[in-house]
Amino acid sequence: MSFHPNDIQPRGRIAAGFVSLVVGVLAAAFFRTQVLDYQRYAMQSEKNRLREVPLPAPRGPILDRHGYIIAENIPGYTVSLFPASSDSLRSELRRMAALVPLDSSDIEQIVRRHRQDPVRPAVVLSNATFDQVSVLEEHRSEFPSLVIQTAPRRYYPDGPAVAAIVGYIGEISDAELSSPVFRDAGYRAGQQVGKAGLEKQYELSLRGREGSRFVEVDARGRVVREQGARPDLEPLPGAALRTNIDLDLQRFVAALFGDTLQGAAVAMDPTTGEVLALHSSPSYDPNRFVGGVPAAYYRQLLSDPRRPLYNKAIQGKYPPASTFKLATAVVAMQEGLVSLDERMPVPCRGGYMFGTRYFRCWEKRGHGALTLAEAIEKSCDTYFYQLGLRVTLARLVAGGIALGFLEKSGIDLPSEVAPDWPRDASDYFNRKYGPRGWTNAVTLNLAIGQGENAQTLINMTRFYTALATDGYLAVPRIVHDSVRRERVLALDSRQFTELREALFGVVSSRGTAASAAVRGVEIAGKTGTAQNPHGRDHAWFVGFAPKDKPEIVVGVFVEFGEHGYFAARLASRIVAHYLKRPAIVPVNTLGG
Repeated sequence: MSFHPNDIQPRGRIAAGFVSLVVGVLAAAFFRTQVLDYQRYAMQSEKNRLREVPLPAPRGPILDRHGYIIAENIPGYTVSLFPASSDSLRSELRRMAALVPLDSSDIEQIVRRHRQDPVRPAVVLSNATFDQVSVLEEHRSEFPSLVIQTAPRRYYPDGPAVAAIVGYIGEISDAELSSPVFRDAGYRAGQQVGKAGLEKQYELSLRGREGSRFVEVDARGRVVREQGARPDLEPLPGAALRTNIDLDLQRFVAALFGDTLQGAAVAMDPTTGEVLALHSSPSYDPNRFVGGVPAAYYRQLLSDPRRPLYNKAIQGKYPPASTFKLATAVVAMQEGLVSLDERMPVPCRGGYMFGTRYFRCWEKRGHGALTLAEAIEKSCDTYFYQLGLRVTLARLVAGGIALGFLEKSGIDLPSEVAPDWPRDASDYFNRKYGPRGWTNAVTLNLAIGQGENAQTLINMTRFYTALATDGYLAVPRIVHDSVRRERVLALDSRQFTELREALFGVVSSRGTAASAAVRGVEIAGKTGTAQNPHGRDHAWFVGFAPKDKPEIVVGVFVEFGEHGYFAARLASRIVAHYLKRPAIVPVNTLGG
């Protein structure tokens, strides 16, 4: 077949046009890439070349009322990897497990965290030791995506002595990450957050703002330059937290309980509600939780029958026993039903017969005929059985609610539990036992701090601030705050004076806490011995000093302490230490 010359020219023009079109499209694409989209592709290239390494922010220090350190930051190390994929990360971690302590659960947790936020490096050790870092540096060639950096490490100089107050920090959980509070605040996987105590309560102010530095990597994700790839964004430290805690007193209380006693102690300023000390025993070391608590240590804490992780000052609920008799007394006095020099119809001969049941007094020999003031000093159950009946169940329940025995104290610590107290009178017991399942004998038990009455130590200590301040109930505060008080006792000044005198009689030669008296210090308070169906009785004491111008209210609870005077002896030593010690010189930790 032959082609005519006239046919070749049109085809050539078509081919030339097609080639021109292709060249034009390529030129346009080249122009768009090199000129119009230059910034975008340059940023993409930069992103592929540079990897962001978060710089943890130093948490704000926690200080006592005089400026002494409760929690601070010391230099530490973090170990991270820049994996190409989850599989490569898992492979590297398995090799690394031969050098540093990583088990299979740790590896899976690191992989899961990386999947949640693959842009960030996978944090392997958030609290690495110097020895661990040294070993990894020696084997750096085996881990080309390895990044080791210094980072602030949380440290509690007094450890177990402050654990009940300060709490501890740990890695943010999946549940926390999904909550609005943490999500809206920009938290990321792998970060450390407060898990208990002040660390949790004031997390958002203590955390600070995370910074960034950049490392240069090659196409395989291997680190080729760690310093100077791009200017760092410095982290912003968290705000300092100044507390009302008296660290010297806190240490004294912790040493008093030691490792043998189980229980708690609270010391407060009765006028302001400032918490001077709060301790739960046995305690734990919050330093062990930083960067991940060792599994063996955590299992030890969970299996310990003494419950060291359980804050007995704000979570433990126990019958308040005779410390509650002051509540019964003030309810009766407010109603005009009794005076402090009044005797009950039946003298104490070791108990009180109500219906067909005999209610015993703790003193089997009996106390005889006592006034209310003497009944407080001697802690006579027989007197208060009769006083409870005179008040009536309805007024006693309503009075208890008005005095705060149904609500939390309001202390600024997480996980405080509400006490147990009837929400109403007969309806409460009808629901609990059935309409005919109970008798008015419940009034006798409530009147002496037993029965359907379980209070926290912080709540009972708060109640005694009202006895110390002519009726003003103070809200306990660990961090500086405005004074919040409410007048809940409608007694006159003479009645308060007489009540305090009766409470002083408890810690005198006349009372149940005579052995707790301190020379030169007038302590007013009340012992309590709470019945315990699971073993030895529990010991209570709540009181204040000096009697006429109280500066401190102290509550002490000892599990299995058997007698209230045992708790009173501990409380009196706390009071004496606080009132008799040399003045503490404040320090200006914050500078300026």
